[in-house]
Amino acid sequence: MRSNTYKAVFFDVGNTLLVPYPSVVDICTEVLAVHGHTVDPTRLSEALSLADRTYEERYWADDSFWMHEIDTAKFWIELYELMLEEAGLHEEETNELATNIYTEFGQAERWQPYPDVMPTLAKLSEAGLKIGLVSNWDTRLNSLSIETGMSKYLDFVVSSASVGIAKPQPEIFELALDRAGVEAENTLHVGDHYYADVMGARSVGITPVLLDRKGVAPKADCLVINSLDELVNYLWGH
Repeated sequence: MRSNTYKAVFFDVGNTLLVPYPSVVDICTEVLAVHGHTVDPTRLSEALSLADRTYEERYWADDSFWMHEIDTAKFWIELYELMLEEAGLHEEETNELATNIYTEFGQAERWQPYPDVMPTLAKLSEAGLKIGLVSNWDTRLNSLSIETGMSKYLDFVVSSASVGIAKPQPEIFELALDRAGVEAENTLHVGDHYYADVMGARSVGITPVLLDRKGVAPKADCLVINSLDELVNYLWGH
């Protein structure tokens, strides 16, 4: 292992460990169909891209919206409402449909670990490292980690809505360090978001690792990997 430096690895969840299954657009399309609505997938995908941009703009402006469960749910429902309106649905229909979509994403079958996740968690666990989730997520994350099978490798789960603190705020990482019982200099944090994960981890002295699964991230001032297999190679010096 790399100079026996690291004793813990923290992970973000969405687009790091778990991906919507079969896809966000497919899930939304299915929910809409159940309620008698047919939307062109291409138009829905374009509307989703707009919603994602809105998310990024609001996140950079104010990351505190993740701090409470009611606000987290409200934010996502508003985002889905925007997506549905852009996709051509009438405004009076969108709130209930958006709420149904939000509810659907709380189901474990709507999430799937990436192929490299379980083997990586198993190797880290076998090596004796502390493993934790540190994610801007609602309070459903703990049950989701159990239902997807990840929990058997985890020492703790910290979601922003559960603790009232959001990445990149340093306090959420400090809480994770306390739960893991390790020092920051002996810890890695892996995530796909530069602002939340890299800047947040670095603010308390944790070594950040940016996971760029699609190979589209701009050059970053930290370790960048395209899969968790590369994380294993980094730790064990292969």
